[in-house]
Amino acid sequence: MGARMLRDHVHREGIKVGRKHIGTLMQRMGITALAPQPVTSKRTPGHKIDPYLLRNVPITRVNQVWALNTTYILMARGFVYLTAVADVFSRRVLAHMVAITLETCHAREIMEEALTRHGTPGIVNTNQGSQFAAEEFTCVVLEAGCQLSMDGRGAWRDKVFVERLWRSVKYERV
Repeated sequence: MGARMLRDHVHREGIKVGRKHIGTLMQRMGITALAPQPVTSKRTPGHKIDPYLLRNVPITRVNQVWALNTTYILMARGFVYLTAVADVFSRRVLAHMVAITLETCHAREIMEEALTRHGTPGIVNTNQGSQFAAEEFTCVVLEAGCQLSMDGRGAWRDKVFVERLWRSVKYERV
């Protein structure tokens, strides 16, 4: 937690203290807040990158656009990977999975689960990570009749709801 979040937590416990005082105490104790680190998605050379389809597209209904994203949590030995599918309009998490490996089969399975439970979206938006650009994943999306859209570098806006979910899970819960 940072100074603001820690202040809010302490307030809920009934202790009144300011953010700046919390910050001073954190500094004295050598405590720093955890923050997201860059570059968690790397594409694999040779994988086909689909175009970005959401530029200037108003999202006005459920099942118009789904967003997929994967993040990791550092463990004592290795990582745990979290993958989720969210409806961009309703901001609802449609399916999620926890895995100990970052493999395409997990992205495919989570997409198949979301399609089975919630129907077919018009567009599926992902980043250019190797698990989303692999043919095993793209075939599932295209065979379902969806268009596949891939963000470019630094294009976080269309997956901001999934990114916010990861931030809450990683930095506020875990």
